[in-house]
Amino acid sequence: MNSWIRIGAVTAKEFKHLWRDPRTLAIVILLPIIQLLLFAYALSFDVTEVPTIVIDLDKSALSQRYANQYAQSTFFNVVANGTQMDDVDTAFEKNEARVAVIIPAGFEHTVDSGESAEVAVLVDGSEPNSAKVGQVYSVALNQLFSAELTQDWAERQGLDLSSVATLEPRIRTWYNPDRQSSDYLIPGLMVVILAIVTIQQTAVTLVRERTLGTEEQLEVSPLKQVELMVGKLIPWTLLAFIDVIVIVAIGVFGMGVPLRGSIPVLALGATLFIFSSLGFGLAISAVAPSEDTANIGALMIAFLPSFLLSGFVFPLGQMPEIVQWISYVFPARYMVDLARGVFLKGGGFAELWPDLAALTIASAALLLIATVLYARKARK
Repeated sequence: MNSWIRIGAVTAKEFKHLWRDPRTLAIVILLPIIQLLLFAYALSFDVTEVPTIVIDLDKSALSQRYANQYAQSTFFNVVANGTQMDDVDTAFEKNEARVAVIIPAGFEHTVDSGESAEVAVLVDGSEPNSAKVGQVYSVALNQLFSAELTQDWAERQGLDLSSVATLEPRIRTWYNPDRQSSDYLIPGLMVVILAIVTIQQTAVTLVRERTLGTEEQLEVSPLKQVELMVGKLIPWTLLAFIDVIVIVAIGVFGMGVPLRGSIPVLALGATLFIFSSLGFGLAISAVAPSEDTANIGALMIAFLPSFLLSGFVFPLGQMPEIVQWISYVFPARYMVDLARGVFLKGGGFAELWPDLAALTIASAALLLIATVLYARKARK
């Protein structure tokens, strides 16, 4: 009973500090909402309306028909029609175009002669994502146009191609049929935002006691290290839960992100992830000599691994093997998998228990490490 009384006293003290510093409280509550909206609308993998310049050196009916394929596409946005090759360099250097299509002179004559006509498609590689997608779309567009030319030739020859066997793929996208970037990003954004808020704020909590000169009073009091840690964690845990509820509500009701899986599994995973993030923050706070150092350390541990090593943006399978092994150390990897499994794939405990187990181990280990580091610091 006395233990819970002491923990309650520390918790009450932490809440009083928060109420006396409304700016910190506003940051904890409002910053996640602002970050969610900014990230959700700023980050997108949807590539459309890529600016394209078309240079038609043939000036024929067929070349114009081919150029119209790009103009009518939802992916390409023809912003200019050049007259010479130098126009490509100018458009690329001024970032006016990302793709250039050059139709050579004699294009129509080559096709009418039954020969293979060549068309140059130049892609600006300074933006790799647009370059890759642009290359794929251009190949697909040329294949469709080639099929149209084959059909035209067959009709002129009086041939009926309707009886020729063809392969028609029926492609369906599971879990995210509209391929919306927001549906993919927002579950991961929840993890990144939670990591930033919890680690960043708790990283300075013990350092602040040292700065204010109250650390020695805590050390000579009957308060145990475990009780101090728990008392420090409770307020931030409650605030983090509020952030989770707000982020999920905005994502589901405001942005239309589906929530198909088990809400209790998501809540349990979020709880374990919050504990592990708080453990990270307390460990930094136990060893950092100043608040500035604690803030920098928290930023390095909270943002970079959560953003880069969690699979939030970049698929882990495409990273070097040593980086993939390093990612296993950070709880954000497991929480991103769990969040996307619940939101998009309708996952429950049967499918996501490995992530829950990993988060349980991570939270217990990090809280233990934070306690040991603070006890070692207190003995010095």
